[in-house]
Amino acid sequence: MKKNISILIVDDEKDPRDTLAELLTEEGYDVHGADSGSAALEMLGSDHYDLVITDLIMPRVDGIALTKNIKSLNIDVPIIVVTGFATIEYAVESMKAGAFDFITKPFNFEQIKLTIAKALETKRLRQLASESEFYRQLSHSDELTQLANYRAFYETFQREIERALRYDRPLALLMIDIDDFKKCNDTYGHLAGDSALKQIAGLIKKSTRGSDFIARYGGEEFFAVLPETEEPEAMAVAERIRSEIERHVFVDERQNEIAHLSVTIGISSLPQRAMNKRDLIRTADFALYRGKTFGKNRVVLFE
Repeated sequence: MKKNISILIVDDEKDPRDTLAELLTEEGYDVHGADSGSAALEMLGSDHYDLVITDLIMPRVDGIALTKNIKSLNIDVPIIVVTGFATIEYAVESMKAGAFDFITKPFNFEQIKLTIAKALETKRLRQLASESEFYRQLSHSDELTQLANYRAFYETFQREIERALRYDRPLALLMIDIDDFKKCNDTYGHLAGDSALKQIAGLIKKSTRGSDFIARYGGEEFFAVLPETEEPEAMAVAERIRSEIERHVFVDERQNEIAHLSVTIGISSLPQRAMNKRDLIRTADFALYRGKTFGKNRVVLFE
């Protein structure tokens, strides 16, 4: 949703600043203006912006100096430098300073729209990779499986939902429950059950992607949060998990073979099935319940 994406335009000349602001506002962006590099730095220090578009030639703090200042302050925002002076030296200097791209005037508006889209997408993917690494560190919260626990799940899940809604991106939730796990514990003992839980955690991680977030919710239940995932792809991931577990030969702590295990997986998605955390969990849980009712060892999408 572009109306939630905030762009700061920096140019000491009012007419080109206002013209670009008007065009981007018509595209649905939340646009703000600054008439100098110093003013832009003040605004960046107090407010959040998703993108900065700055003119190159400005008095005192020019576009390159502004870019260097933004990077030195560790403000995570892509910067597009615009200028009427099309020289390789300026372009190289801008990119070295940390700019995402360098555009020369007069520019085609379609060109700048494409550059903005690329800059925002690059930032989003970089954040996704960074958060994936953060999630991997969080995953040590559950001592047995080395997955995240339910507290980490709720924090991460809320963050992913907010981002999906902010950028109008798809998100899927898998609720995974081991079928008849109590029977395994009763027959083979809790140590064997713990061994099986660790193996299932490993199989879920093996069957998902680096950007997916996996958590053990408690007992024999797991959650998988799948960012940037439409329903058909979520179904494919869930089926891969189910199939891997069904085929796996489970062993106890002494490597003795124990019972075959299976899982039932309920799926819900945003925005098709729900628009908030509570409803996404509720609908995935209902899909899981249907799967258990219809015979277990299956994948069910909430409908």
